[in-house]
Amino acid sequence: MLRIAHEGLTFDDVLLLPGYSEVTAKDVSLVTRLTRNIPLNIPLVSAAMDTVTEARLAIALAQEGGIGIIHKNMTIAEQAEEVRRVKKFESGVVKDPITIESTASIAQLIDLTRANGISGVPVMEAGQLVGIVTRRDIRFETDTEQPVSAIMTPKQQLVTVK
Repeated sequence: MLRIAHEGLTFDDVLLLPGYSEVTAKDVSLVTRLTRNIPLNIPLVSAAMDTVTEARLAIALAQEGGIGIIHKNMTIAEQAEEVRRVKKFESGVVKDPITIESTASIAQLIDLTRANGISGVPVMEAGQLVGIVTRRDIRFETDTEQPVSAIMTPKQQLVTVK
């Protein structure tokens, strides 16, 4: 004997008509729980598929209040690296950023950016920020043996927050 636990609806069963509403956006909560200890601000979870979720999507979803499940079609080390990228990213601020010394060569900088999938690198001297180098600074550079300090944007020209 068929028993129906509760009524379910599909998209074809519901029609939302545009119109005025007394409910404002600030009065609406989309908070849901993925698990007992993991609340989500929006009910969005990405698929754990290699063509769908890696660090970039997981970060974007996290910024909006959802969650991205990193797929398993890679080595454990690669999975750990994807998770590390997500965990290090916080609202546009990277905790413990990858840096380079001002005396390093542009060739070393290129290797560093490719290996870590990053486009901007803070330049340091004795543990202090002295500038930044971005993909734009490297793009047309032909002498890759010169030091990073030759092409970096110096600290005095940066807009920073304390």
